[in-house]
Amino acid sequence: MSASLKPDPSIIGGVAKVPLARLPDPEAVFATRAERFAFLAGYNPNLAPYLEFLAAISRVQAGLVRDLPAPAPLPAERIELARSSRMPPLDRNQMRAGLSATLDALLDRLAGLDMPEPARLALVALRDATPEDRDWVLTNVLTDTIPADSVAPHLFAAAALQVHAAMAAATLPLDRLVPIRTGICPACGGRAAASLVTENIGAEGARYCSCATCQTLWNEVRVKCTCCGSTKGITYRSVETGEATVKAECCRECGKWVKILYQNKNPTLEPIADDVASLGLDMLMRDTEWERGGYNPFLMGY
Repeated sequence: MSASLKPDPSIIGGVAKVPLARLPDPEAVFATRAERFAFLAGYNPNLAPYLEFLAAISRVQAGLVRDLPAPAPLPAERIELARSSRMPPLDRNQMRAGLSATLDALLDRLAGLDMPEPARLALVALRDATPEDRDWVLTNVLTDTIPADSVAPHLFAAAALQVHAAMAAATLPLDRLVPIRTGICPACGGRAAASLVTENIGAEGARYCSCATCQTLWNEVRVKCTCCGSTKGITYRSVETGEATVKAECCRECGKWVKILYQNKNPTLEPIADDVASLGLDMLMRDTEWERGGYNPFLMGY
């Protein structure tokens, strides 16, 4: 395994003004992700069982979007209050009741899938959990804090939250969203899993962060840390020696790194799936001084 450490050669000037965000089409998001996980499983022998498992979860997520009732749009006055306060309009605390119902539906559908025994035990434990234990799990996924010693049940809860939050985000009026702060989703306040250099949103070469929770994409300028916003000391590492399509964007100011995916070079890249499949880059970065800044509930056990 080799690494490159050098500034990004991409030209950042001259990029036209681009949309602040792209709201999710939830069924399409999860169906596309399922296809990508399944494809990547064929090229990652060591990760194939896990990638196939996540492909199955993504297919169930897409089915849930089709079958669950569409959420009611937020009242206009709440959206305007959030806008004037520079806050995300989706309030995570108010997602809890709907999230619990979505989790029940997800667990029912996943019960018939083949999965590793530890995952099966976690599914059963979460299905049969006391109200207090379930509330603890929901609180953790709603606050993006998954304990390292309890990853498996949280994976299922996070998958349910992705469905619930994506369906809610899809109802928002795009033109009423405002930037919150660097690295924070303008729809739900979630953290980025990774960022994408795109070719089909606004202008080729524009960079969008991908919300790990509600699947919204939002614009961030290039060569800037998506954790702290610094433009100083940004460098890039990759596993490949050639022109890599997945890199670690490293910040010397805050000491964190987040993956950046060059979708303009490979349009099939999908932020959640390719984040998991590029686990080799995470292994490489473990031996450096940087700490992972991207949030992906499907990678918390690695």
